[in-house]
Amino acid sequence: MGMTKSAGKVLAAMIAIAAMPAAAHAAKCGNDAGGFPAWIDAFKGEAASRGISRSTLDKAFSNVSYARATIRADRGQKSFKLSLDQFMQKRGGQAIIRRGKSLKQQNAALFNRIEARYGVPAGPLLAIWGMETGFGSFLGKEHTISAVATLAYDCRRSEYFTNQLYATLQLVQNGTLSTTARGAAHGEIGQTQFLPANVLKYGVDGDGNGRIDLVGSKADALASTANFLRGHGWSAGAGYQPGQPNFGALQGWNAASVYQRAIAIIGAEIDGN
Repeated sequence: MGMTKSAGKVLAAMIAIAAMPAAAHAAKCGNDAGGFPAWIDAFKGEAASRGISRSTLDKAFSNVSYARATIRADRGQKSFKLSLDQFMQKRGGQAIIRRGKSLKQQNAALFNRIEARYGVPAGPLLAIWGMETGFGSFLGKEHTISAVATLAYDCRRSEYFTNQLYATLQLVQNGTLSTTARGAAHGEIGQTQFLPANVLKYGVDGDGNGRIDLVGSKADALASTANFLRGHGWSAGAGYQPGQPNFGALQGWNAASVYQRAIAIIGAEIDGN
């Protein structure tokens, strides 16, 4: 049945009016601290409509502040512009190899168990663990929720980090992440520095205690890292040097070419390949 022009105009106007509150309250990105509180209020409204409970939102955002150190770090990433030799020297590649060989022996049962389950040998896992946090010795000091929220608000990569913020809230809601958790500048979590969405997707209970703790449990962190690599195409028994089948999985871990090649070199030295 047809519609009169006037009825059509009325309906169009009603639809436009109905849409206005959502548009008016949509979270708008910004490039300084000024709009951050208003952004949080708008985002909380959006998150509540997408299934995050009000109690989770109130708890998660109770101590959130604009993370200036995160913004400084985001604007100043320079180490990936180094040559491979410079990068290896800056990251202490030889020290990671020496310590990695020792840790491989000390934790042989754990690494054997992980390889049996995920097909990933000890070398690349130890390379990642060593390069990311010095084998768990420095996990970062930034408030995780503040860091992710700040990057979600910041206009540079708002969409990407808004997705990370939703993952962060899901981790808070399911009890995996504490609202007081601290980590690296971009919200990376734990001993191998997982972004929240990767914790949600690849995090596993490696020590069998019934919970996922990438900060306090090396078994959880390493098993989750192996699960990530398997999820990015790792094939048991295949090589992981450039040009070999599993190098693509290392590329999935970090987009920087020098980082990918460093993992391959360090891993091979630890594995004795």
